[in-house]
Formats: sequence, structure tokens, C-alpha cells
Amino acid sequence: MKIVLTAINAKYIHSNLAVYSLRAYAEPYRDEICIAEYTINQQTDDILQDLYQKKSDILCFSCYIWNLTYVEELIREIKKLLPKLPIWVGGPEVSYDAEQVLKRLPEVTGVIMGEGEETFLELLCHYHHEEGKEQLANIPGIAYRDEFGNIHQNAWRETMDLSTVPFVYEDMADFKNKIVYYESSRGCPFSCSYCLSSVDKCLRFRDLELVKKELQFFIDAEVPQVKFVDRTFNCNHKHAMEIWQYLLAHDNGITNFHFEVAADLLNEEELQLIENMRPGLIQLEIGVQSTNERTIREIRRTMKFSEVERIVNRIRQGRNVHQHLDLIAGLPYEDLMSFQKSFDNVYALHPEQLQLGFLKVLKGSYMEEQKESYGLVNKSTPPYEVLYTKWLSYEDVLVLKMVEEMVEVYYNSGQFTYTIRRLEQEFASPFEMYRALGVYYENHALRMRSHSRVAKYEILLDFIHSLDLGKENLYRELLTFDLYLRENAKNRPEFAGEYCVSKEVLGEFYEKEAEQHQYLQGYEQYDKRQLRKMTHIEKFHYDVLGDCSEKDMLILFDYENRSRMTHQARVLQVEM
Repeated sequence: MKIVLTAINAKYIHSNLAVYSLRAYAEPYRDEICIAEYTINQQTDDILQDLYQKKSDILCFSCYIWNLTYVEELIREIKKLLPKLPIWVGGPEVSYDAEQVLKRLPEVTGVIMGEGEETFLELLCHYHHEEGKEQLANIPGIAYRDEFGNIHQNAWRETMDLSTVPFVYEDMADFKNKIVYYESSRGCPFSCSYCLSSVDKCLRFRDLELVKKELQFFIDAEVPQVKFVDRTFNCNHKHAMEIWQYLLAHDNGITNFHFEVAADLLNEEELQLIENMRPGLIQLEIGVQSTNERTIREIRRTMKFSEVERIVNRIRQGRNVHQHLDLIAGLPYEDLMSFQKSFDNVYALHPEQLQLGFLKVLKGSYMEEQKESYGLVNKSTPPYEVLYTKWLSYEDVLVLKMVEEMVEVYYNSGQFTYTIRRLEQEFASPFEMYRALGVYYENHALRMRSHSRVAKYEILLDFIHSLDLGKENLYRELLTFDLYLRENAKNRPEFAGEYCVSKEVLGEFYEKEAEQHQYLQGYEQYDKRQLRKMTHIEKFHYDVLGDCSEKDMLILFDYENRSRMTHQARVLQVEM
């Protein structure tokens, strides 16, 4: 028998932990289980052909909010080709309305509800007709269609011991150039109304000795990034401390570990430990969602923003941890003015990434139950994103979409750091700056188009020119500085103007540096020509490193010594 577990990921760099866990737990049938991973960017015809050619006896799909429409299309088409093929679906996007899924998709045989390892194993036993194994009616955690087409939904399965799930990774070559996902806990201690993690009240932790052994496997394999999928990693202080202490003690200098944490739960012991980590060892994702206290209460979150503010600022001062802060637009009691305040509050913390997301009304969530009272209208198809609420009109949503796009391009990219930091001072608030920039894009038909990196610099300079600030030369230099900070550009862009450092000055500097290494220590094995290729010298007429006052200065960009946090070149002011 051949069982195909199908995962359709959002991007190529993603992998699907769920299907690997199912296969690992179904050890007796491991040799019969094939994992087929695709992405939503592939043509459905190509995936359909590939699945057909696998000649499976049972076909399973892992369903999420980002792939459900895609999966449903594939299910309908493959059933036409293989009408007798049993098709099972599972995952958060089908678990909480399983009966409706079966009514909507007559091609589907059944739904695995909730966590699926034990259920999947019993399901395979059923299909193998092993003596003494239960029939479908006696397998908890499924909804199914019987031979007469009648739909049945069994009781939910009791939560399992997470430590009984085998480690899913063996040959890391299968995950080359992909993010590796790992879980050390399941469930969540909080009850946020928009999240399905609140449905599962049973918070469980994997045995710490197992976790350490498995993390060592990643460390030894020098995996670039391991992303913990734990909903609130630091909800158990002892569990978090032991893992972080282990990572600190066994750091290979390469692997990065990503954690989703509640910032206001981080205590002094954890903060001191984090401060001792090398830059880039860990990164933290922090869901702020809103700073409106009434909104926070209404969505059943437990969060003190003043404490989040204190913790995030302290971590930032260590300059060793990438922080990713999240906001959600469309929450109850949050109008455009309130969201703008939330945005400016979080932006003031200067996270490395600021994610402006939009409320997704998940089936089975408390938020879905309250739609009528909130005047909440959302899209009927996945990802069920908010269209408007009684507080936030669709026009307001469009404004926030515009701001989101500008934040992604000009803040989260990390390519315009110094320019944006100075430009903020020209506006009443950061939100107003991004809004004005978005309006400029809209008015000049620049949105929904792909722009080259250099074009984005040029557009920003044109926007600044439109403001009539009388500071175009300053901003031209800031943009030039930002460009060379990230890229040793061989072709000088037009916006940067004429190159002002003479060949004679450059020749003298590199000849002297090849002998004395005053600025480029550690480059002793390179000659002057090699040094010149590995660095860049730029002349500025403003203090781009300080207060932007008029001041002639030469800056050396060292591309062999980049920041682990920002990937920016090391910069040195050169005295000549």
C-alpha cells in the first residue's frame, strides 16, 4: 500500500512539520508513506500530474489558511481521475468545521480533526485490515463519510504526550535551503479570541532531555535557521531557560533559533541570559497586536504594553537579538486613529521588523462567534481577512494596506535605515510618513508593480523632492550611504551623482593601507588591488553618521565584516 502525505507550502523555503510528524509516528508503515511537498506558486496542473503519477492507495492533504483553496481545487480534479481513491484531509483549516468540509467536498473520504499522529496511525491500521483493529466508527478524532454517503463525526481524541512523537529529521540534505521547524510544546496558556490555539486548552511540553539531544543534531549539522513553532515559548520559565542555556553553551556560531515569545513575561534571569548570547544566535517574534487597552481586554489577551516597551528597549540595547513585532488591524474597538497610535507606539521601539497584519476570522475561533456584535465582515474565502468592522471602514483598511506596503519596502527591507530615520523627523508621526509615501505611490501609479532595488531609491528621492523640504542634497547622500551600506555596487546609480573621490586619493589610501592596515586589520594577506575590490570609499558633505550637519567626511565601507544582525557593512571614518 502507498500512502501520500501532501503538503502545499506558502514558499519554497518552508517545510511542513505536520506531515513529517505523521510519518514519523506511523513507524510500522514508514516504508509505505511518501511525502509530497509543493508550493502555492506552482501550477495546479503540474501538481495534479505529479500526484496522479505517484499511484497512491490513500491520498492525504495538510490544510492551512494559505493553501485551502488550492487544495480543494486539486481534490476535485484528482477525484475525476481516480474516483475510487480515498482522500483524507487534516490540519487547522478543516478540523473545526469537519462536517461542513465533507458536505462541501463530496470527493473527500474523511477529516482528521486536531492533532493527528495517533489518529493517522489508527487510520492506516484500519486500511490494512489488521486483526483486532477498530473500524472507522471507533477511531476518535475523525469525521468521515460511510459507504452510503452518510456523514459521521466521532468524538475528539484526547491530547497526547508530546514526547512520544519521534524526532522527524534524519537527513538534513532534504531540507537544504529551507527553514527547519521544531516544536518543544503544544497548546497555549492564553485565550486570544482570534487564535485557534486557544481552543486546545492542554499545554504540553516535550521532555527537555529529548529537546537538547534534538537541538544538538541541528547544531552539529550547522543548520542555518531553526524556527520553533511553540505558540508562547517562554510561558514556562524553567523550560525556556534550560533550552536557552543549552543553546548558549553549545553555540556553533552559525545556527539561528527563532522563538515566538510574550515579551512582558521575560524575567530578569532570562534577560541576563539573552544579553550574553552572540549576535544572531536567537531572534524573537513578539505579538503586540494593539496598544489600545480596551481592545486588548476584548480579545482576551494578557499584555501590559508598558512592560513590553521596557523589555523590547532593553533587548535592543544589547544589539544582539533580532526582534520582530506584530500588529493586527481590524480588531474590536480599534479605529483608524487608534491603530495609528498603536503603530506609532510600536514603531518607536525600533524593532528590526514591524509586521502589520490584518485580522483573519478563523473558523472555530471566538472572534467568529462575535462577528455580528462587532459589525465584522470578512472575506468568504481563505484567509478570511477582515473587510470592515463597526470601527474600521473598508476605506480605512485600504489606507492601512497602503501603509503596510510602504513599511515592507522601506522599513522591513533594512535597505533605507539612515534615510528613513532622518525622514521621520519631517512628519508629525511615522504613520503619517508612510501614509504620505503610500499616497505618492498611488498618485504616480507605482503600486502593485515590481521595482528594482535602485528604482526604490529613486522613487524615495522623488518623493522627498515632492515635499519641497530644500534638503534634496542631504537626502541624496543619505540614500547613497544606505545603498553602499548594504551593497558593494559596481555600477554607480544615477541618483548618487558624480563620484567625488579621485583616483590619486584612492591609490594613496590603498597603497598605504596594504602596508600599515590602519583601518583594515585582518586583511594582511591581501594586496592593495584586492583591498579595493572588497571595500568602498565614499565622500560625503554631511555628517551621515551623526546629526546630518554639513561636514566633509570620507567613509570606508568594509564588506568582509558585516553585522550579523543587519548584514550592513562595517563603516569607518577615514582621515586623509
